[in-house]
Amino acid sequence: MTTMDYAATVIAELPEVTEGVRYGHPAWSVGKNVFAWIRPFSKADLKRFGSEIPPSGPILAVRTADPNEKEAILAAHPRACFTIPHFDGFAAVLVDIDNTGDDELRELIVDGWLVYAPKDVAETFLAGD
Repeated sequence: MTTMDYAATVIAELPEVTEGVRYGHPAWSVGKNVFAWIRPFSKADLKRFGSEIPPSGPILAVRTADPNEKEAILAAHPRACFTIPHFDGFAAVLVDIDNTGDDELRELIVDGWLVYAPKDVAETFLAGD
């Protein structure tokens, strides 16, 4: 199990990231593009869970390159990642922090950052990573 503090540490290590606010919650961007944000459930989201119990811990939304990558991530990380109807057709996954390990969370965040990071900055970061 990891924490939002660890997520913030990973994000802080990424070049050219700025922190802002999205719908009243922390969000992180590269340039003008948000790649990760804290995503609590709305009342409508909770209703859509029906009889299924939604994750109770913190949720981090992370961009994916496209819907195909989203599906691949959901298949590769079934305990950590999920989606909700509100995200249908949207290239992002939701990460259940309480069911995610540090290494897994780092991989998901870096992959989300790579969606928008400038190519030269990404190459330099990955070469030193």
